[in-house]
Amino acid sequence: MIETVLSLAFLAQVVRIAVPYALAAMGGALTERAGVIDLALEAKLLFGAFTAAAFAHATGSAFAGVLGGMFAGVLVTAVQLFCALRLRADQVIIGIALNVIALGGTRFLLQLVYHEGANSPPVPAFGHDVLANPLVWIALVAAVALPIAIRRTRWGLRLRAAGDRPDALTAVGVSPHRPRIAAALVGGALAGAGGAQLTLSVGGFVADMSGGRGYIALAMVILAGWRPAIAALACAGIAAAEAFNIALQVSGVGIPHELAQLAPYVLTLVVLTVAGGKHGRPPRSLGKL
Repeated sequence: MIETVLSLAFLAQVVRIAVPYALAAMGGALTERAGVIDLALEAKLLFGAFTAAAFAHATGSAFAGVLGGMFAGVLVTAVQLFCALRLRADQVIIGIALNVIALGGTRFLLQLVYHEGANSPPVPAFGHDVLANPLVWIALVAAVALPIAIRRTRWGLRLRAAGDRPDALTAVGVSPHRPRIAAALVGGALAGAGGAQLTLSVGGFVADMSGGRGYIALAMVILAGWRPAIAALACAGIAAAEAFNIALQVSGVGIPHELAQLAPYVLTLVVLTVAGGKHGRPPRSLGKL
C-alpha cells in the first residue's frame, strides 16, 4: 500500500482529481474577492462538463471540449451577474437556483441532444496523460499568475477595491461593477474549465458528475482566506484523500464503497472545524452591491 501511495501513478491520479476542485476554487476566490458571492460553482462545473462533452463530440476534438467548458462557465456567470448586478436579486438565492437548474437542465439537455437520460456518447478525451492535458497546465499557470495579478496589477488593485472599498473606486470615477464583471467572467471560465476536466478525463458526460465538488471548492476558498493559490493547494489535499480512498478500494481493504465516497466531505468538515477562525476575513463588501 505504501508503494502505491509513493508511486508516480498515484501522484498523477491526485493531479487529475485535483484539477476540477482547484479550477473551481480559484474561479470562486477571484469572483468573491471582487465582492460577488459565488455559490454557483457547482452549476459552472456541471454545465462546463456537459458543454465540453457536446463540443468534443461535435468536433471530434478534446481541445474544442476545453473551449466549450470555459464558454459554459462564462455563460452561467453572465446569468449570475445579470441577476445580481442588474436585477439586484439575493446572491445566495441566485447561486442555489443555478445549481438546481444545472442538475435538472443537464439531464434535460442529455435527453434533448442525445436521447439519453444518464450519459452522453463517448467523446475524445485526454485520459490519464497528465502532461498532455492542457487543463492541468491551465490550473498550474492560474495558481501562479492569479496571486501576481491580484497583487501587482491595476486590474488586481481595482478587483480588491471592488471587494473591500467600492466607495474608493466610485470616488475616482470607476464603477465597481466593471472589475466585478471582469473578475467573475474570468472566474467563470476557470470553473467551466474544471467541469471540462471531469468529462475529458473519462471520455464522456454522466448526469450529476460534479458530485458536490463545487461546494467543496467553495469551502476551500473560505479555508484559504480567499487566496486563489492557497485554495488550490487545499484542493490538492482533498484530491489526495480521494485518491487514497480509491487506492484502498483497489487494494481490497474492507471499506464500504459508499463510506469511502463520503471521505472528501468528512475531511472538508474536519479541516474547516479545526481551522475555524484561523482563515482570513472575507472581503468587506462581499455580497453588498
